[in-house]
Parts: sequence; structure tokens; C-alpha cells
Amino acid sequence: MRKTLLFAAFMGMMLAGCTDKNQTKTEENMTTLQLTQEWDKVFPLSEKVNHRKVTFETQYGLTLAADLYTPKDAEGKLAAIAVSGPFGAVKEQSSGLYAMRMAERGFVTLAFDPSYTGESSGEPRRTASPDINTEDFMAAVDYLSQLENVDAEKIGIIGICGWGGIALNAAAADTRIKATVASTMYDMTRVSGNGYYDSEDKEESRHAAREALSKQRLTDPLAMGGGVVNPLPDDAPQFVKDYYDYYITPRGYHKRSGNSNDGWRVIGTQAYANARFLYYINEIRSAVMVMHGEKAHSRYFGEAAYKYMVEGKADGYNVVGKPNPVPENKQLLIIPAASHCDLYDGGYTELEDKAAIEREKSELASNSEREQARPKVKGEPKNLIPWDKLADFFKANLK
Repeated sequence: MRKTLLFAAFMGMMLAGCTDKNQTKTEENMTTLQLTQEWDKVFPLSEKVNHRKVTFETQYGLTLAADLYTPKDAEGKLAAIAVSGPFGAVKEQSSGLYAMRMAERGFVTLAFDPSYTGESSGEPRRTASPDINTEDFMAAVDYLSQLENVDAEKIGIIGICGWGGIALNAAAADTRIKATVASTMYDMTRVSGNGYYDSEDKEESRHAAREALSKQRLTDPLAMGGGVVNPLPDDAPQFVKDYYDYYITPRGYHKRSGNSNDGWRVIGTQAYANARFLYYINEIRSAVMVMHGEKAHSRYFGEAAYKYMVEGKADGYNVVGKPNPVPENKQLLIIPAASHCDLYDGGYTELEDKAAIEREKSELASNSEREQARPKVKGEPKNLIPWDKLADFFKANLK
């Protein structure tokens, strides 16, 4: 008994020391990264939560910037959720909104900028790796596990869009993740290698793409590929219009978002095209919800991932594995009438004046004129994200 008490006291001192060191490290990192301290999200801060900027490190030596949200007046150790995505977005956009809404419902939440993006470290900017991005999620779990107000046995994750696939990959790798939501997900490795709807799933197409990327590395490896199409062509597909309405307009525009500005490095996802990182999701034993919009162009990614995760086989997957050992805690949730981007923020009706966006981009306009030219969202929000269902899923599985 005496040895047990001594050990407990020793561990307490060690953890206290770690907490102090982590706080000091965070303060140092915040200075180094020069994090923005004012509220600059695309959504207002809820009165139901507390918020502060934090940083944490990955096993690749990168420092990630994040927003920590906690429910006001909460006591004791709480369940926690790490959130990231969409791919090419920043925490001031969709992931921050998800984190804040879950914090309103009683969770400690962490919305982070992935490596090489937003306010996080890493050079060159806006590049990606299946390994590094999966580690980003696991490092977020590391950070949450060490917080005094978090129960380390009750941690989940939410991945949005391209980070939905990354979230599934992280859940397959890290058993500390007890519950996962993949919202409006892309499988970035599948679309990078096969094109949309697997239209380029042939050796000749992949070879041509590989040749182009290989040449790009010698001509201009830092070239940016451009963000969402802007100006928007009249004949743009509906899903491109949806991206435009989120990333380019005040609904979701942010100055640090790659999708809102000059996009991703042309060779930034080269590793994704030659990988398939959902190979073992049929072995995920923890709870998973795949949530997708009924009208989303990306719906096939979520449905195929869910089917493969449960049955071990699905269209778009060239391997056949064993059925999931724990299928009963997996679910596919299709949101009626929702498009891909509706699940970024709940969705909004069309903009009043798209011509105002072009005036805003004019180099001749002053800052005040550009601000006045910003179009407004008309009508009411669609409110298509079922926040309470997400909260119920995590409460049921983080216990």
C-alpha cells in the first residue's frame, strides 16, 4: 500500500511537471507561430463555450495551431473530440464550427490546422502526406489525452470532406480513438489516383499524371494549383457552384484558407495518388458514423467506405477483406436534400448578388469599396447538420 501511495504521489508530481512544461511550450510555440489572437472565424463565438488558442506537436516535429473549445461551467473530466477538415480549409471555417457546436453539447473539442496549412508550421506551405496527415489526428489525441479536464478513455474525432477519409485511417491505426464521424467525406487517395467516379482508373491515365507531376518537380515545385474556380463560369457543375458559394463568398471565405485563395501546391498531393489508406478500415472495432448528403456529388465515397468498412468489399476497392468484427457500432447517415457543402456549415440559400463578388476582386476598388461590395446571404440557413444526432452518437460511444 505504501509503495502504491508513493508511486501515485510520484506520478502526480510528474504529471504536474508535464502540465507546466506543456503550458510553457504552448506559450513559446504561440509566439513562434505568431497566432492571431482576435476572433477571425467565419462564424460567431457561442456564448455557451469558452475558447482559447493552443498548440501541440506531432511526431514529425511539426507544431500545429488549434482552437480549444470547452463548455462553460463544466466540471470534472469530460469526453473530448478532435476535428479537422475540409482538405485545404482552415480551423476558422467548417472544423471550428463543428468543434464549437459539439462543445455547446458538453464536449471538450479541438479544431486544428493540419501540418503545412493555416497557422500551423511546416514548409513549404500547403502540401500533404497520408502519413503526416494521419499523424496530425493522432497527435491531437495525444494533446487531448493530457488535459486535466479530459477523460483520456473518452476521445473521438470528426473529419470533414477529405479529412473524413483521413479520420477513418486514423481510427484504423489508433485504438485510443473510441468514436469517429466522417462527414461529407472524400477518399483523397482514391480521387487522386482514380479521378472522380473512377473515370481515370487506368494505368495510362495514372502514367500521364505521374509524368506531368514529375516534370513539375523540376520546373516549379512550389507552384500553386489555384483554389476554387473564380470567377465562376456560367456552365460550372453544381458541385463547383457549391464550393464557390462556400469558399469565395463571405459565407466561408477566409484569408488563410487555400481553397479560398491560391489553393494547394501542384505537387502537394503527389503521395496521395500512389497510396490507398483505407485498406484496414474493415478492422476498426470502435464506433464509426459516416454522414453524407443525399445530393452530394461525393456521396459515393462515403457509401463505398462504409460498405467496405462493414463487409470488407465494395466498389472502388480492389481488395477483398474480412467483414468487420464489430459491425453493430457502424452506421451510415444520409441527410435528405443536403449537398456536399451543406454539411460544411448547415447550408444556406443562394447569394443575392454574385456580380458583387467580381467587384470585390477588382484591383481598382479600395478596401472600403470591396467591403461594401461583399454580397449577403439571403434567406434563412438550411440547418441541415444534425448536431444533436452527432452529440448523441458520441455520448453513446464515449462512455
